[in-house]
Amino acid sequence: MARFFLPLQILLLLILAAGIGGADAAPAAVRFSPNAVSVDVYDFLEVTLAVERPDATNPFTEVEVTGEFGRPGSAPLRVDGFCDSPDGRIYQIRFMPAEAGTHHYSVTFKQGEFVRASSGTFEARPTRGHGRLRVDPAHPFHFVWEGTGEHYFYNSTTAYWLLGWRDEAIIRESIDRLVKLRINRIRVALNGRTTGGSRWKEDTVQPGANFQFRLEPWPAARPENVEDPGYDVTRFNVDLFRKCERMLRYARERGLAVSLIFYLDGEDKGVDPFGKAGQGGPDEQRYYRYVIARFGCFANVLWDVTNEWHLFRDEAWVNQMGAFVKACDPYQHLTTVHGRGDFPFRKSPWADYAEYQSWDEHGGYPFMLRNRREQAATGRPIPQVNEEYGYEDSYPYPWGEGRRWPARIADNRRRLAWEMVMAGGYQTTGERANIAGYGGWINGRGNAAMTMLRGYAHLRDFFESIPWWTLEPHPELTDTNALCLAEPGRRYVLYFQRGNAARLRIADGDYQVKWFNPRTGDWRKLKAGPASQWQSPVALDAEDWVLLLERKRHA
Repeated sequence: MARFFLPLQILLLLILAAGIGGADAAPAAVRFSPNAVSVDVYDFLEVTLAVERPDATNPFTEVEVTGEFGRPGSAPLRVDGFCDSPDGRIYQIRFMPAEAGTHHYSVTFKQGEFVRASSGTFEARPTRGHGRLRVDPAHPFHFVWEGTGEHYFYNSTTAYWLLGWRDEAIIRESIDRLVKLRINRIRVALNGRTTGGSRWKEDTVQPGANFQFRLEPWPAARPENVEDPGYDVTRFNVDLFRKCERMLRYARERGLAVSLIFYLDGEDKGVDPFGKAGQGGPDEQRYYRYVIARFGCFANVLWDVTNEWHLFRDEAWVNQMGAFVKACDPYQHLTTVHGRGDFPFRKSPWADYAEYQSWDEHGGYPFMLRNRREQAATGRPIPQVNEEYGYEDSYPYPWGEGRRWPARIADNRRRLAWEMVMAGGYQTTGERANIAGYGGWINGRGNAAMTMLRGYAHLRDFFESIPWWTLEPHPELTDTNALCLAEPGRRYVLYFQRGNAARLRIADGDYQVKWFNPRTGDWRKLKAGPASQWQSPVALDAEDWVLLLERKRHA
């Protein structure tokens, strides 16, 4: 065999070249560029890190971007950054101030032994923005906007596949329509896969040129394969996340809160790439952490650990990931989990409000009243929400006990919503999905033929006309003909489900009395005088009615 030898200089050059991209390699430079010198409170400063000649084999796992920010003299908040390009050229980190004034920040880029850092200041301008949603500390069964102190009447709908629209104009149009209908929160999935609406017996909603039933947080080797996409869970599909950011920004501008759902129907094949073996592990944690790093800067975000947790995970996992979300989120956005007819996480510190899934009359007044009382008994009152109780005109036989039209028409759903609120709770509804070209509860798109949410707008309008957060359920104050919410001695609300009249035990005094028509939003004043045992007038017809009694203020 012939032998040959290389000159020493050439050998050294080859050795050095072989080392490029190895464990000790490093990019040529990192440039730090803030996008502004001032931002509104509850908006965010974004610092872009541009990497020259990136050489990380996997920029999502080998590079760490972290930062801190805060007012002078205050404890800084630690914030994670994220990779925003598959080749590792761009990283972002975002700082959302919660108060006006000067803020200092610092950012660190680390790849192995290679470290670069930058720091600066920015001004946070006062704003009238709502800020973040919080649980009201004075009335903890209710919500309040942190920025304005206004109470928040949770009037929500489901739009799971909103991000499935390829044409983002439809996403914006859908948000505009829902806001006009007085919806102030939507549920949107980040991760889901299925073949079509037939998955839920909604055959009208199918994929096509402008809509897909594939939400892919990770790059897929086989994107067209619904059940086996071949995800690389060590990397992220930045196009989906950028699309979600645009949706969140648009929703924020319109005062719409968005609950982001980490898994939609995680038991379906292709949705959960981690499975039992990888649940709660480093790859799944990286997913949650990346989502929080990208979207936690949006004041209108809420976290939903998953949808239907009980179908593919256990309670231990929910508690683990709920706590992990809170640990990763410097802004402590409201967090919960969607599942079934009970809420095993009443005492879990990470669970800010309880979500239930209880369909039809099973999820009405008695159900929500019982849950409220059971929550109060824990010593940790938090808001109670029936998050899913059967969508409008949705009859997915054999689910739902084989119900048929008209069991879930718009009027029936609206009446159930009134029951839940009269029990001191809240609800999330879903529009019909049986109109071609639209999707209702499936993808958030509706049209003028969908009228259900008009009735929910009247519900919100009524309660926002009074300080509803001060009212408590008081079934003992009236007979079985009406449901009662009251702040005894000051204000009473009676809901008549089917006309009739009712007796009400009230504190002595003069009261102003008004009828409210929950179907039209119209008011009608009545006369009333002093009384301690008060007999209501008979409702104006056999439909549902609301009676409001408010104590008169005398000079």
